[in-house]
Amino acid sequence: MWENLSINPLEAALVVISAVGMYFTFLILIRLLGQRVLASMSSFDLAAIIALGSIAGRSILGYTPTLTAGVIGVGTLLAMQAITGRIRQSRRGSAIVSNRPLLLMAGREVMADNLHRAHMVEDELHAKLRQAGVRTTSEVACVVLESTGAVSVLRRGELIDPQLLGNVEDASRIPSELVGTVPPQG
Repeated sequence: MWENLSINPLEAALVVISAVGMYFTFLILIRLLGQRVLASMSSFDLAAIIALGSIAGRSILGYTPTLTAGVIGVGTLLAMQAITGRIRQSRRGSAIVSNRPLLLMAGREVMADNLHRAHMVEDELHAKLRQAGVRTTSEVACVVLESTGAVSVLRRGELIDPQLLGNVEDASRIPSELVGTVPPQG
């Protein structure tokens, strides 16, 4: 019975190595595929995530999963998450680990090239606009795919503070009449 709960030190080291490897694999794939991977999911996306979790879990735990191996695997993944969180606190670390926010709409203009880069289609963008309560594209100042995968919809009316757009890729494509000016530093 105890053999079903524990593992030897070599197996424990293999679980740690596998967990670190899977963590970096997911980190690299999300970095390459973009933050869209993190956005709200369709039922197909949810099924794919469940399958990926199963594959990752099996890869981390090995042939005969045990309680100890599971605890070590989960502990390693959480430790990697904590380390990545620390790395993200610096500007350089954040640039390595996270994708920059990406402009999807500037005024009424859809940034088709950026939608393509974000692995989104216009129907998904329209769904995000509806979820934000937008009734017509004339209400839109800009739409940004955030580094978290969330989609931010900024409406016309008040000018956008340029500091809010500081790290948004292609923010310069937003019509100037929608963006305020930077106050002089004194």
